[in-house]
Amino acid sequence: MAPLPCRDLPAGLPPTLPRCAATAHTQLSFLRAPSPRQPLTAATTTSTRSTLLRLPVALASTTRDEAAVASLVGHLGHDAVAHRHHHQHHRDEDGDDVHLEEAEEEDEVDLRHEAELPTRWREIHGRDDWAGLLDPMDPLLRSELIRYGELAQACYDAFDYDPASRYCGSCKYPRRDFFDRLGMPSASRGYAVSRYLYATSNIRFPNFFPQSRAGAKIWSQSANWIGYVAVSTDDEAARLGRRDIAIAWRGTVTRLEWVSDFMDFLRPLADEGIPCPDRDVKVLAGFVDLYTDKDPTCRFCKYSAREQVLMEVRRLVARYAAMGEDVSITVTGHSLGSALAMLSAYDIAETKANVVAAVAGDDDGRTVAAPVCVYSFAGPRVGNAAFRRRFEELGVKALRVVNVHDNVTRMPGILLNEGAPEAVRRVAERMLRVPWCYSHIGVELALDHKRSPFLKDTLDPACYHDLEAHLHLIDGYHGRGERFVLASGRDPALVNKACDFLKDHHGVPPCWRQDENKGMVRGRDGRWVQPDRHGWHLDDHDDHEVPHHHHHNNNNHRDHNEDDGHHHRDHRRGGARRQHHERHGHDLRSHHQPGKRDV
Repeated sequence: MAPLPCRDLPAGLPPTLPRCAATAHTQLSFLRAPSPRQPLTAATTTSTRSTLLRLPVALASTTRDEAAVASLVGHLGHDAVAHRHHHQHHRDEDGDDVHLEEAEEEDEVDLRHEAELPTRWREIHGRDDWAGLLDPMDPLLRSELIRYGELAQACYDAFDYDPASRYCGSCKYPRRDFFDRLGMPSASRGYAVSRYLYATSNIRFPNFFPQSRAGAKIWSQSANWIGYVAVSTDDEAARLGRRDIAIAWRGTVTRLEWVSDFMDFLRPLADEGIPCPDRDVKVLAGFVDLYTDKDPTCRFCKYSAREQVLMEVRRLVARYAAMGEDVSITVTGHSLGSALAMLSAYDIAETKANVVAAVAGDDDGRTVAAPVCVYSFAGPRVGNAAFRRRFEELGVKALRVVNVHDNVTRMPGILLNEGAPEAVRRVAERMLRVPWCYSHIGVELALDHKRSPFLKDTLDPACYHDLEAHLHLIDGYHGRGERFVLASGRDPALVNKACDFLKDHHGVPPCWRQDENKGMVRGRDGRWVQPDRHGWHLDDHDDHEVPHHHHHNNNNHRDHNEDDGHHHRDHRRGGARRQHHERHGHDLRSHHQPGKRDV
């Protein structure tokens, strides 16, 4: 959007505009609203500190994007007020004090809601099913949704899906440097990745499954990196009011996973080894395959994704609950990752992986359960109505963020779903045994991308489904019928990271995110090569080989403590460790096993 000089404004403006604004240029900013706590409109708003600038609706015609100016008109008022304060700062004898006072006042507004998180986290985590928090949109819930959505987006950004890479299907970054390498400083300070998750599927389509063209040198014939488990650091735990265990699942990227997506018939959970007291509880077969399948010949998928995540959750919950801390489990994912998030959250609660003794060493049998919550983005239906009922009985909470134009959220079960009459669904499921009666789970937050003045009209369904687009919509949503205004200052350019959804005049190229030189690096001899990641995989996965050791062996706990959120010396040792592996781990078929100090 082109800058709009204040001298081009209509002459009928009220005298709240500072005198110097007649010659100075004020640029429209679409990144931050005056206050992230309330939606802005083109009408006059009154502040306790100042009266904002009133702009006539006719101003919209002076730009080529009428909707954008209409939604962002409040920003010009904010800029004008800030300009007036800056002008007063230069005229005041004690200018430094005035400037500092105004800055502190703005900081107090930004930090006010964040300071509420330690006391409100259970409410934000879904204790009351988000009653009264969605319309109007609660600012604290908005910021938490975006934060967890970015943890899910990190799975896409870190996934290597380049068939020219011998590491195709793996994570591009080592676990201990995960968020740093992704350029996510707040996540790097707030969470430490404790385990990578891998999945496979026993379905085999040799000509359809994209594999690396490196032949025998590829890192794995069957595994795919599917997500990670992270735990909050000490500082972040203090900010959140509890120790948070975050589980992020990657969405659909590889073709094998698309095949699983289209297996749209239901299968009883009990048949898949997942404990369930009701055989009527069923989920989509393809989703549960990816969650439970394993390959004994593959070191990364020797245990299923289910076994991997349950082992890690039990270990972390036991450890921090034993310290007397409040613990929460937050599962997030997009698309296929959303389905895996629902499955794993149910599984954690059903197997009581989130339950520990109320006080360590007590023999009276009292237990405490860490609350489990799912933040789902653009997720399909996962199971039938019986699965939804059991999910709710276990006390698991789920908030589903959807774009109303995204068809993925309508599948499977387009005809027989939670919207059909109960009698029809009962006949279809119990009498006719129709294997595709599905039901959504949890509370829905419905967003509409056509409300955003930044997004263009397109027929590309991938844009409607894109995770970054969903986070953009969350940032601008203030409630049904409210004007779309970005509240947190999140960069709209992120929308075009992997699609072409922003209007062209914003000057952001489509699908702009890519690795420098496609990951190639120049070696000491001047030749360009793919860097060796073999040591990273050895370092990041073989630390949890024996399931029963994780909660019965005190020595094992001591060794694992070095990996968790409040110890950072492993980050400092990471460089030396990687150099060691790069010198000794070039053979992809190597039988090297890392020692305990490596994990």
